[in-house]
Amino acid sequence: MTTTFADLGVSDDLCAALASRGITEPFSIQTIAIPDALSGRDVCGKAKTGSGKTLAFGIPVLERIGRAEPKRPLAIALVPTRELAVQVAEELTPLAKSRDVRISAVYGGANIERQIAKLEKGVDFVVATPGRMIDLVERKAVTLADLTHVIVDEADRMADMGFLPQVEWLLRQAQNEHQTLLFSATLDGVVDSLVRRYQTDPVFHEVESPEVTVDQMTHRFVQVHAMDKVKVAASIATSVERTIMFTATKHMADRLARELNELGVKSAAIHGDLRQNHREKALNDFGDGKLAALVATDVAARGIHVDAVEVVIHYDPPNDHKTYLHRSGRTARAGSKGLVVTLALWNEELEVKRLQKRVGLDLPIVEMFSNDDRLTDLAAWDPLA
Repeated sequence: MTTTFADLGVSDDLCAALASRGITEPFSIQTIAIPDALSGRDVCGKAKTGSGKTLAFGIPVLERIGRAEPKRPLAIALVPTRELAVQVAEELTPLAKSRDVRISAVYGGANIERQIAKLEKGVDFVVATPGRMIDLVERKAVTLADLTHVIVDEADRMADMGFLPQVEWLLRQAQNEHQTLLFSATLDGVVDSLVRRYQTDPVFHEVESPEVTVDQMTHRFVQVHAMDKVKVAASIATSVERTIMFTATKHMADRLARELNELGVKSAAIHGDLRQNHREKALNDFGDGKLAALVATDVAARGIHVDAVEVVIHYDPPNDHKTYLHRSGRTARAGSKGLVVTLALWNEELEVKRLQKRVGLDLPIVEMFSNDDRLTDLAAWDPLA
C-alpha cells in the first residue's frame, strides 16, 4: 500500500499545497524522517542531494513554527552554497504561503541592505549560508536567541568547504531550547562531532542511494598540447548540446570561457567570485540550452543540478579520485548516457594514470590534435581497438 503525506501526520492544508504541485507520494527520507521530526525529536539523516531532504525538514518545521518578532527568526536552515539557499527557499515558499509563514533566503553576493530590511519586517524561517548569517548577527541585524528549529543541511559539504567553524559559531548563538535536524551524505569524522555536540538524543535515519560509479559513463583520456588544448575542448563541445568543463582555478575558468566564446562555443564561467545574479543567469541559460558550455570550479559545481549534460570535460585533471567521480557525476544522470573526457598535458600523464588506478579504469591516454575527427564522437571511438 502506498504511503501518503497524511499517513505521516502531515496536516490537510499542507497535503493540499503539496498535491497542487503534483507531490503526493513521499520519498524514502521523508517517510522515515517526517514522523520523528513532527514529534519534536532531533533527527540525524544520512542522505544525498536529490533524495528529498528539503521537504523532510521543511514540512515538520512549517507544521510547528510560530510567528517571529522582527529580527528574531524562529527557524534557520544552514546550507553550504548560495544556489542551495535559493533552491531550498523556492521549494518551501508555496508551502510556507499556505501557512502564512514568512521564509527568506540570505546569502553573500546579494544586497545585504535588502536582506536587513526583510529581517527588520520579520522573517519566521531563514535559509542561510553561514558567512552571510554571521555578518548579519555581528551587525545586530538579526539575533538567533529565539530559535525553535535549527537545520544543518549538507553538513559534509560544509565540512569540505571549511565552513564548520562558522556553523558551530552560529549553533552556539541558539540559546533557546530548540529542535535540531541535521542532514549529510556522510556521518563520519567532523560531522559526527557536530551531531554529538549539538544534537540531543537524535534518531538516526539513513537512505541508501546509488553511488556514482565509473560504469555509468564512457571515459576517454586525451593527451593534448598546451597551445591546442582550448581548441580540443571546443571540438568536443561543438558536437553536443551541453558540456560542463572543470578547471582548477577561478582565473582559468574565466579565461577558458572567454576563449571558447572566441572560438564560437557559447560559454559562461561559474565560480565563487562571481555575483550571485551572474551565477544564476549562467545556470539558467545553460539549463535552457542558450549556452553550449558551462566552465566551473569544483566548489561552484556543487550547486549545479542540470539534467541532460552529455559531456563532462576535466579540462584540468582533478586532484583526487573523489573529485573525479563528483565532477563526472554531472553527466549520465537519471539513466541517460554520458561521456567523461580528461585532457592531460605531457607532464600530467603520471598523475592521470594514478587517478585511473584509484577509480578502477585502465585506458590509454591517446594524443590528439584539435583537427582530429575522433573528437566529434569520442564515445564511438574505441581507444582499446
